[in-house]
Amino acid sequence: MEQTDVMSLDDTASAANPRIDDAQALMRGAARLLWHMGFSAIPEFILPDGRRADLAALGRKGEIIIVEIKSGIADFRADSKWTNYAGYCDRLYFAVSERFPRDVIPDDAGLIIADGFGGAIIRESPVLTLAPARRKALTLRFARAAADRLMRVGEPGTDTSPASA
Repeated sequence: MEQTDVMSLDDTASAANPRIDDAQALMRGAARLLWHMGFSAIPEFILPDGRRADLAALGRKGEIIIVEIKSGIADFRADSKWTNYAGYCDRLYFAVSERFPRDVIPDDAGLIIADGFGGAIIRESPVLTLAPARRKALTLRFARAAADRLMRVGEPGTDTSPASA
């Protein structure tokens, strides 16, 4: 079987394909919710193991939240990188749309229902234990990633996408 790099329209969120939600809108809504809770969030935060968390947030007391965005059930089933996130945060959440089947979200993660304008925590995440040295390293990584992205905004010829930070 030949593999192609062409994306099927079945994999694209649109009005014509209601099975898939807009991941960017879900991320924006989850980030707004976190901001209202006193957290500063950045998308596509690269963890020390090289994995990229969809959304990471830092609280006023140094607490760290990771949010995994799921645009549909196929996205959830195809991606299990989130299973390694527990070692890098105090709380782990999934952010999904109102119509996502909630019963598939694991009990060891919290649940956020979001849209492009905001979100709500439907189920709290269990509190995880983060070693002080790891917390410090992650906090520094977070601060540097945010500052680097801000510095590059508007720079000619520079890719300012979160993935490049």
